[in-house]
Amino acid sequence: MNKQKAKREGLKRRQRRIRGKISGTAERPRLRVTRTNANIHAQIIDDSEGMSKTLVSASSIESQFKGENGGNKEAAAKIGKLVAERALEKGITQVVFDRGGRIYHGRVKALAEAAREAGLKF
Repeated sequence: MNKQKAKREGLKRRQRRIRGKISGTAERPRLRVTRTNANIHAQIIDDSEGMSKTLVSASSIESQFKGENGGNKEAAAKIGKLVAERALEKGITQVVFDRGGRIYHGRVKALAEAAREAGLKF
């Protein structure tokens, strides 16, 4: 089997396993982190209704981050702070953290810690 294909399939398997255990509700929506080599994205999602509904999102590809490197810890920390501020504006204080099948390390950890420092509880 192709090594890249095996890595991709392993990630998908970990994502499915995590999603089987956690889900976002209206009281505690899910903070989903998506990481690529070049960028990082965060969404706060309510899974309680039939379809998942994105309540708040932030990404390193937004216009305010144009020209900056979106694939490092500093960018992840900015995204974590930004998504927390947007969530607090909407009245969301508690979330369930979904690391997206990635290890809680590096950029994922930086985003989570910045969101906690900005006021989100998880």
